[in-house]
Amino acid sequence: MDEEYDVIVLGTGLTECILSGLLSVEGKKVLHMDRNDYYGGDSASLNLTQLYRKFRPDQTPPAELGRDRDYAVDLIPKFIIASGELTRILVHTDVTRYLEFKQIAGSFVYRDGKISKVPSTEMEAVKSPLMGLFEKRRAKKFFEFLQGWKDEDPATHQGIDLDKHTMAQVYEKFGLEPGTQDFIGHAMALYLDDDYKTKPARPTYERIVLYTSSMARYGKSPYIYPLYGLGELPQAFARLSAIYGGTYMLDKPIDEIVTDADGKFVGVRSGNETVKAKQVVGDPSYFGAGKSAEGGKVRVVEEGKVIRAICFLKHPIPGTDDADSAQIIIPQNQVNRRNDIYIAMVSSTHNVCAKDVYVAIVSTIVETDRPEQEIAPGLQLLGPIYDKFISVTSLYTPTSSGESDNIFITRSYDATSHFETVVDDVNNVWKRMIGKDLVLKKREVEVEA
Repeated sequence: MDEEYDVIVLGTGLTECILSGLLSVEGKKVLHMDRNDYYGGDSASLNLTQLYRKFRPDQTPPAELGRDRDYAVDLIPKFIIASGELTRILVHTDVTRYLEFKQIAGSFVYRDGKISKVPSTEMEAVKSPLMGLFEKRRAKKFFEFLQGWKDEDPATHQGIDLDKHTMAQVYEKFGLEPGTQDFIGHAMALYLDDDYKTKPARPTYERIVLYTSSMARYGKSPYIYPLYGLGELPQAFARLSAIYGGTYMLDKPIDEIVTDADGKFVGVRSGNETVKAKQVVGDPSYFGAGKSAEGGKVRVVEEGKVIRAICFLKHPIPGTDDADSAQIIIPQNQVNRRNDIYIAMVSSTHNVCAKDVYVAIVSTIVETDRPEQEIAPGLQLLGPIYDKFISVTSLYTPTSSGESDNIFITRSYDATSHFETVVDDVNNVWKRMIGKDLVLKKREVEVEA
């Protein structure tokens, strides 16, 4: 380990693997290390043995759950939004050749005590119980306005300035009811809370367009999902890095981030070996997350916590038309919260669990000191739960950009339902490391699902 690298990457989570893949393609000499003996870090997919070892070390998985190797249970529930940025990176880097995707069967929203499908066609919209007849007409005008919007043509603006007017003002102009606003803001624009209403409308407009264009791509829902679980994603980018000369070391304890007298990064020590590099990038767990800073520098701060409950069911989720996979959004207003509760469900059709088992993950941002009670509205929708594994994870964010000491730290995986914020972080870290924007060559995005 005495050679010098351009970049050392610590942790094989998705953010780190996308970065190491792209850095390798860029011609950087990359060494990628992980303390675990498996890929994926916090964004791994675990088999039954690994899952029980993590959550219940003193227990063996029950035989009736079937074979160990049939399972790939995601620790972090997210789907890929079909027309989103992650899809663009997958296609641009040709990483799609290592992956197979399947569509998520439906997207649902909770309203007044029951769940309804988010309409994916005009026909479904007309029949949807989410709005009354007159509200449907107003909503139709709103969506026609969004679809017809052209920045350069003021005739399409109807007196609205997306960069000045708030989303609340736009809703008001079209006379949309609070329930409809909930549905648009949370089930389509996929906001976790209502802060977006007081901000300029453009980001919301862009999110709704992303949602509707993703929906149009495959019908049924705007999401796709990799067979064998999300843990396939970091591994696919790791392969990309390896093809371009990246070196991988798993099961390697990281004992120290070595810096010089000025606090600048020098290298990484594992045991009595130190490997040198110009830059280091890694997830917060390698930079003191969760530990008290004993005389050392505080490099990451906690921004909140997320609770996630991985539930094994022996049946599909009631009210989803026996869908083999689904997303259910419980908007915060419906359950008197500040943040939405999400349910992501996949099953054996995605090669992530044994036949007749369904894996549903309920998650939200923690708001009280009793997080398990906070996800109760989500758990109640699942019907009988065969088993559940609960984790409360801190969300960490770096205290500095890394430009001054060449130590670049990624953010923890947030509570959003898809990977767009992960790609935002990749773009952000790239710019801090390389000094210019990450530019992907334009290719037409198409992923087989």
